Amino acid sequence: MKNLAALCMITLAFICACSNDDKVNLPQTNTEEFLGEIDYIKTFGGSQNETLIAAVQTSDGGYVLMGSTDSFDGDITGKKGDDTDFWLVKTSQDGAIIFNKVYGGSNTDTASSLINTADGGFIVCGYSQSSDGDVSNNEGFQDYWITKLDAQGNISWEKSHGFAGTDQALKIIQTKEGNFFVTGYFDVSASENQGNDDGKAAHGSKATLHGVGEFWGILMDQNGETIWRRYFGGSNNDRSYDVVQTDDGGFIMIGASESTDFDITDNKGSYDFWMVRVASNGDKLWAKSLGGSEIDKGYGIAKTEDGNYIIVGDTRSMDQDVSTLNGNADAWVVKFSPNGNIIWEKTYGGAAFDSAKSITRLQNGNFAVVGNTRSSINGFFNRGQNDAWIFIIDTDGALKFSHIIGGGGIDFANAVVQTQDNKLLIVGSTQSNDMDIPENKGGQDALLIKIK
Repeated sequence: MKNLAALCMITLAFICACSNDDKVNLPQTNTEEFLGEIDYIKTFGGSQNETLIAAVQTSDGGYVLMGSTDSFDGDITGKKGDDTDFWLVKTSQDGAIIFNKVYGGSNTDTASSLINTADGGFIVCGYSQSSDGDVSNNEGFQDYWITKLDAQGNISWEKSHGFAGTDQALKIIQTKEGNFFVTGYFDVSASENQGNDDGKAAHGSKATLHGVGEFWGILMDQNGETIWRRYFGGSNNDRSYDVVQTDDGGFIMIGASESTDFDITDNKGSYDFWMVRVASNGDKLWAKSLGGSEIDKGYGIAKTEDGNYIIVGDTRSMDQDVSTLNGNADAWVVKFSPNGNIIWEKTYGGAAFDSAKSITRLQNGNFAVVGNTRSSINGFFNRGQNDAWIFIIDTDGALKFSHIIGGGGIDFANAVVQTQDNKLLIVGSTQSNDMDIPENKGGQDALLIKIK
């Protein structure tokens, strides 16, 4: 693999230069240690565009990757048209494709989230414009589309939720009760104020029409039947990208808001990190804005071992809640209490544009954060237009590890998971075919990176 040896040497030099306290200390599920070296980099795809947005490990030790594909050739099998479909890829531990499957209809169907389920299968969410093929219903331009899969990737059930406008499901989780909660955004104006059912009235308890984009949370049972739906936001564009269940059975939805009215009472600037905490029945407990006077967007959230939360995204601000700005935009990480109060906040990045897209808590209590960078950071030089980026922090925000991977094109990291053999598996997309990226098969390929 081109330049791989040099990349590994730089990584080792970075780790060795750290003090003992700064070394990555991931938990040991076997006798291997985390070295911070590239194990492998793989690209998958056809002649068009592919991306991966999530990964899980299965009971046999392999991986299931989820994303979207436009291609019907190359690594993609069972697809007939060049429209966008959900795309599932099953691989071995060494990244070899075992099988892949596509899901969708004749229009655009885009996957956004995948998790393991308690029954040994999977559930995936995204948004669909189809009303045929695997998609049984469509109420408008784009609908939430939720697809429950068994362990072999066969559809157990699928559900659409939406109205006449743009409704996009962006994250799904399974609750401790075994139900499913999905969050994203939808166009309340196109729904004519529907979508906030509480069992008390046909249109729920919200009597005032909001805007073109709202946080929209839906709690479903194990068969996908709706338990309750709630929307929150203002008259402008508000989008929820992630959610976590709280200890009391409720939820914290996070994302970005540019509104200054209705549910948003503490707007800081152009766009803010926005967080909404709801009770187990969907009633709003509090909403908080975080940020400065410029654009700040939150993309991922994780719970900490001490009962608090960490939210990640990017910021262009250098005032109010944001203490430091290193470049055009930085990855911004904020730890906050269950009441939404800031415990600490830190920026990470270089002189150009940097963003954090998701966060995962590791078994030792540290956190792996992935995103993208146009900067040179911590001894790693920017390889092209945009590189995939991973860094590890502890619960106090201290940087433990950082790595940039990419080529001369545009490369993104969308999600990271810790594997059973104490590695980190990163998924994303790439338009490169040089430097760290071994091959390009089309316009944009799915990207799989394993760090040992």
